[in-house]
This record gives sequence, C-alpha cells and structure tokens, in this order.
Amino acid sequence: MYQHPELMLTLAHDHQRELIADADRKRLFNQVNRRRGDRLRSARTTR
Repeated sequence: MYQHPELMLTLAHDHQRELIADADRKRLFNQVNRRRGDRLRSARTTR
C-alpha cells in the first residue's frame, strides 16, 4: 500500500479535505453560537 505514490497522494488529499471540513464545521458552529449569544444579550438588555 505504501509503495504506491498515487495512492499516498490521494490519501493525503483526502485527509487534508477532512481537516479543512472539520475546521469549517467548528468555525460555523462557533459563529452560530456567537450570534445566538448576541441575540440573547440584546434581548435581555431591551427588557
């Protein structure tokens, strides 16, 4: 398996894509939570 450079390159690219997708998920999740927190804070101050 490790003697095929094309396969290793494909695996490396797949791994890179997974890392990028995971980082994007975390970033979006944090963005949504931050926005939700801002809404809650603004709702508390207007009451």
